[in-house]
This record gives sequence, C-alpha cells and structure tokens, in this order.
Amino acid sequence: MSPRRSGTGVGVKRGKSLKRTKGARPEQRRFLIYCEGERTEDLYFKGLRADLRSLPVAICLGGEHGEPQSLIRAAIEHQRRAPTSPRDRRTAYDEVWCVIDVEAPTPHRGLDEALGLARKHGVSVALTNPCFELWLMLHFTDVTRYSTSASAQKDLEKLGICGYTAARKHVEYDAVRAGYDEARKRAQALRQGAAEGHRRNPWTDVDVLIESLREARRA
Repeated sequence: MSPRRSGTGVGVKRGKSLKRTKGARPEQRRFLIYCEGERTEDLYFKGLRADLRSLPVAICLGGEHGEPQSLIRAAIEHQRRAPTSPRDRRTAYDEVWCVIDVEAPTPHRGLDEALGLARKHGVSVALTNPCFELWLMLHFTDVTRYSTSASAQKDLEKLGICGYTAARKHVEYDAVRAGYDEARKRAQALRQGAAEGHRRNPWTDVDVLIESLREARRA
C-alpha cells in the first residue's frame, strides 16, 4: 500500500500469492473497517461501499463504546484470524482501519495508548475531534469553532439535510454523497497549521481513509 498521509497506518501482507497469469485481472485490495458501536458510521460506510461497487470492503462494529483500545484490539484479532476464516475468504486484508471519535469536552481515556497499539500492529486510524458528526457536517457547511460531541450532534440535526437526529443517530447516505469533495477540502483546511493534530477541535482525517478506498477502486 502507499504510505498513509495522516495517522497511524502501515500495510499488511496478503494471505495469497499476488502472482497472476498473463492477461488476468489484478486482484483488488481488501479493506477491513472497524467502527464504534454507533449507527451513523455504519450507515455512512455501507453507503460508500455501495458506491465503490466491487471493491472488497468489510465493515464491522466492535469494541466497547467509548473505549478505543477495545476497538483496536477487535480489528487486530479480526485481521489475525482472516487467513483461516471462510467469512474472510481465508485471505488477509491489505488495509485495516479503525474509525474513532476523540470526543469532547473530555477526550477518550487511553486514546494515546490505543493509537500506539494501532501503530504496532499496522492498523490505520481515522480520527474526528470531537465526533463523526463533524465529518458529516463538512459535507454541507464550514465548521471552524470548537464544539462538544453533544453540540456537534445537535448542530447536524439542525441542518435537517440528511435525516440525522441526535437521538436516532441515522444518516441518509444519498443526501451526503454529493458533498464529499467539499467535505474533503474543508477537512484538509482544518488540518493545515494544526500543530497539535487530532487534539485540535474541530479536526478530522476521515477523508484520508476514503481517498484510500477511492484510489483502490480506481486502480
């Protein structure tokens, strides 16, 4: 895989030989994405996976909500068993990602330790400060002021665009899709000059994960 431009990820080797006979279609990269136990991220990435069509992307919910280390461990264990698992085609994943909220006003305890564990095991992490709802809002509007997780959820609900409510945590992917390019530009702008990285609020690098998926699909 290409070196990750932001975050913690490094590549992992496939369980099968990459040698192909002349004229054979190259095998596509396989992705494993672990999200925290919120419906929002699951719906978003399943909608994105449908857009990517044939790209092999497994999306899982795992770990204890609010405990990033348990999510990282779940992804590591899944990658470990993939080469012997029929559900994973007995093949390792090329890229393993975890999607994690930093949370505010109180960041996740053990987040730094979780990121260290991810680096050790070659797991990439897409972070959002304070929460994934920020990434969704960037599809529709600029967000530059600090917000708590609760206020970000309320702000997304107030937009009234993608069917989201803070209580339901539902998102209509079709309403979000067209705003991706703007969301990516806005996310990049938030990262520029942010010496403190993901500790800055607002901040996200979810677009780095999505670009990795899109590049693999184009290839």
